[in-house]
Order: sequence, then C-alpha cells, then structure tokens
Amino acid sequence: MADKNMPKDVLNVVKKKTGKSVSEKDIYKLASGVKPSTLQSDTQLRQLIKQVAGLVNVPVSDQTTNDLIQAIKSSKVSTDNLEQLMKMIMKK
Repeated sequence: MADKNMPKDVLNVVKKKTGKSVSEKDIYKLASGVKPSTLQSDTQLRQLIKQVAGLVNVPVSDQTTNDLIQAIKSSKVSTDNLEQLMKMIMKK
C-alpha cells in the first residue's frame, strides 16, 4: 500500500459510515485472504462482501452485493491496489 495512513483512513471511514469500530488487524486479516482469483469469481466476491459486512455488522442487500461485484469486475482492480478496492467499497 502506497499510503501509510490508508489503514487509519479506512478505519475512520468505516466508523463514520457504520458507527462500528474495526481494528487494523481485522482489516489486514481479511485482506490477506484476497487473491487475484478472488476478484474474478462471483462466488468468492460474494463471500468477501459478506465477510466485510459481518465485520462491521451491517447488512448488505443482494442488489448492493450484485452492484459491488459488477463494479469490482468492471474496474480491473488488482490485488496490488487494495486501496482502490477499499475506496470503491466505502462509496457504497
């Protein structure tokens, strides 16, 4: 990750949008399981979205999940640019 403050920025956005606190350790643990194949598989993306939603205890509708999958797959986000992926998810 290029920006050293990115994890804190993500944590602040999560807290602001959800009212829930998430630790850096939780984010890194979740991110460590993301592989290039994860971003190509609808099933794996659904699982990742459910994990993120569970982490902050916020329900995500099927429509929002489908929108996120379409946005992620069409954006050509790579696992090397997880910051871009996190920003995209935080917009939803």
